[in-house]
Amino acid sequence: MRISEIAKVTGVGVETIRFYERKGLIKQPARPANGGFRTYPTESVSRIRFVREAQELGFSLGEINELLSLKSDPGTDCSSIRERAALKRKEVDSKIKKLKALHKTLTALIDACPGKGAVTFCSILNTLGHSGIAGKNTKVGKPKEGRKTHGRKT
Repeated sequence: MRISEIAKVTGVGVETIRFYERKGLIKQPARPANGGFRTYPTESVSRIRFVREAQELGFSLGEINELLSLKSDPGTDCSSIRERAALKRKEVDSKIKKLKALHKTLTALIDACPGKGAVTFCSILNTLGHSGIAGKNTKVGKPKEGRKTHGRKT
């Protein structure tokens, strides 16, 4: 198969295939002596699909390369693959936790914003860089009655 055919069948661009070749994820076929097109083996299709699906599951290209090596080693025990998948799930759980905290903080910022008025009094902009919310789950709320905020009473 030519590279354009593989690209069409797998749904990836030719440049992506070339990138995978440079990363060692698929083998680049030898250039024919007569200067024609390189011919890719049909197993390149399943390998590219494997890479794409593993990427969708959050595996890095380095991790995918390791999985491909393990897959081609008949002595590999399934438990080592399971371990890697469990580690990836743990990373995903951690990201979900961080995203939930981010969601909560953004919700608090949005809820505290009156949604009108001069930008100099924007509670969202004035909070950023001054509250320490980056990397924390800081409570953000509306200013208390009678307390001055940025030169005006609320």
